[in-house]
Amino acid sequence: MTLEILNADCLGSVRHGFFTRRGGASSGIFEGLNCGPGSSDLSDAVAINRTRAATAMGLAPDRMVTLRQIHSAEVLTLDAPPEGRPEADAMVTRVPGLGLGILTADCQPVLFADPEAGVIGAAHAGWRGALGGVLEATLDAMEALGATRASIRAAIGPTISQRAYEVGPEFLDSFMAEDPDYARFFAGGTGDRMVFDLPSFGLHRLREAGIGEAEWIGHCTYSDPARFYSFRRATHAGEADYGRLLSVIRL
Repeated sequence: MTLEILNADCLGSVRHGFFTRRGGASSGIFEGLNCGPGSSDLSDAVAINRTRAATAMGLAPDRMVTLRQIHSAEVLTLDAPPEGRPEADAMVTRVPGLGLGILTADCQPVLFADPEAGVIGAAHAGWRGALGGVLEATLDAMEALGATRASIRAAIGPTISQRAYEVGPEFLDSFMAEDPDYARFFAGGTGDRMVFDLPSFGLHRLREAGIGEAEWIGHCTYSDPARFYSFRRATHAGEADYGRLLSVIRL
């Protein structure tokens, strides 16, 4: 099966891709294009998958960087591939031929570009990272490389949608402590449960930060098991692990 790569209109001609799970070498619960070296999948299968994805992006495998993501607001500025997988949740660069890769399984993969300045970025933004400022930190780091905030475009890739993201009252409390207006990203659920709109929250944070353009490409990871991995869906199914989707941007 060939790889399936989704694109965002707002990123225009900047080379990028949100890969689905289709077209990979993994099997079992990881069936498809699992690109997560932190999973318990066979390392050879993950390496094959990552090589296929890198090739599709016109990159050598060692020029496609992914991180050990820790749900932080830590951003790396890269001029070459780092040693190993450093701990951070976002990267920026102005170096052609260097791919910035984000791994997700419900969290938001966010790809950024200022085409005029020749600066790109990529961020892993789950609820904790988005609330903690990883999106704004990525914009700051891009500006430090010469990007103009009003010229930056950002696309949120496949992520969990509100209808599938049930949370408890303590989750809501974390947001209310930051800004009571964040209540608008929650809707009522069963009993004391609520459902949270992660992509709308990500778009809000980007727009409040003054970005030029931002969009969510509109795919829910939880609701489409044939195309996407989902941590929450795997948990509900009692599976021992889950695959990781890859999103990449490059100059």
